[in-house]
Amino acid sequence: MATNVMELNLLGTSQSPRARCPAPFLSKTYDLLEGVADDEDDDDDDKRNIVSWNAEGTGFVVWSPAEFSELMLPKYFKHNNFSSFIRQLNTYGFKKTSSKRWEFKHEKFQKGCRNLLVEITRKKCEPSIFPAYLKASEENTMTAMEENNNHQLLLEENKNLRREKLELQTQIAQFKALEIKLLDYLTQCMGNNQNKVRRLC
Repeated sequence: MATNVMELNLLGTSQSPRARCPAPFLSKTYDLLEGVADDEDDDDDDKRNIVSWNAEGTGFVVWSPAEFSELMLPKYFKHNNFSSFIRQLNTYGFKKTSSKRWEFKHEKFQKGCRNLLVEITRKKCEPSIFPAYLKASEENTMTAMEENNNHQLLLEENKNLRREKLELQTQIAQFKALEIKLLDYLTQCMGNNQNKVRRLC
């Protein structure tokens, strides 16, 4: 009988194999970040410019949402929708920690601590208008970020065009000076030839 009680206690306290495995979304997100952090190729430097752990290793930053959606999400997930990725993070209790960049944290999601992933669970929430509001807010933020990126690109393009214009104006001034010298030389040559003709006559 003592053995049966002991077996029941063991069964009651042990977790099922499924309960010991982290959610696939969490594992894939962790693999994505660890894959970028571990690889040392030049190509992976580019990936670190797209997404990486934060300096403390307590969260991660998506530096370029557009490239993240296009290059990273399809490799690890079955979609390329950044908003959907954020919604998944929210369902597991991740928090966006910066208004200036896409940085996310969860106390159990840390660099080098894969074992903590099993402790992260989905939040249970009642249906509300919040997800629709969140989606609109994310779209507005993405639009604002894209506009800011476009603005920066236009400023850079404008700067390059001004530099090119200045170089062209300098070249034009040099050619005009050369033209004047050539005309002066031609005039002198023509004048000398006329004097020679007069002397011969």
